[in-house]
Amino acid sequence: MKNKTFDNRASVLVRNLTLPVLLIVVWQIWASTLPAGSPAPAPLKVLQTLADLLSAGSLLSATVQSLGRVVLGFALASVLGIALGLLMGSSPAMRENLDPIIESFRPIAPMAILPIAILWLGTGTPTALAIVAYASFFPVLINTVHGVSRVDRKLVLAARTMGISRATILTRVVLPGALPAILLGTRLAMGVAWTAIIAAELAVGAKSGGGGSGGIGQMMFVFYAYNIDLNAIVVCMAVVGVVALLIDQLFRVIEKRLIPWRP
Repeated sequence: MKNKTFDNRASVLVRNLTLPVLLIVVWQIWASTLPAGSPAPAPLKVLQTLADLLSAGSLLSATVQSLGRVVLGFALASVLGIALGLLMGSSPAMRENLDPIIESFRPIAPMAILPIAILWLGTGTPTALAIVAYASFFPVLINTVHGVSRVDRKLVLAARTMGISRATILTRVVLPGALPAILLGTRLAMGVAWTAIIAAELAVGAKSGGGGSGGIGQMMFVFYAYNIDLNAIVVCMAVVGVVALLIDQLFRVIEKRLIPWRP
């Protein structure tokens, strides 16, 4: 049985890797036809640049810096989004009053508020956190409201007839019932947050205090504006994609652990 499971996983892995490997081979063949001094990126050059950046430690430091900002901004947005979503979802009056405000701000792209954030907070980490929190707040809020609204009203009424307090009903009845939608919202919000931090760092070259790294977005900006190193830019793009994939897989695992009854 274990061998069969291993074979199935191996076959899935082979299928998933076939197309990417084929594209990389075609890319390398195309790059080999270019003149020797061509600045166009090539897989072998990208791998060499990756090794250089890893040995220097700058790539890892920049990635950790960006991840730290994402986690903090995402945590802030999740706390506010879930709390407000529970209240809006369980109170029709509050939903009617706040929904027009939420829907007025939700279509505004995070980068559109970047100039205001820079004027208020400067070009450092606070601005990056504000952009991330703003970008990830709405997916959490909307999905939480949707999840709460789909909780069986009979369960809530039964809890009320038993004299259970409103706060207890929210935390012990409504929150577990809305958990699948909330987890979906947090998963979507984390992907948006990771995209937003890269865009913010690219736009403002955000740099933390103490001379620390400005994040992988700033690193991409430096390679574009000053070094004009396309291979390094491709390395940063690949790291952004791999980190996004790992984050998504982590949230899938958490979702399966918290709600194992879902297929």
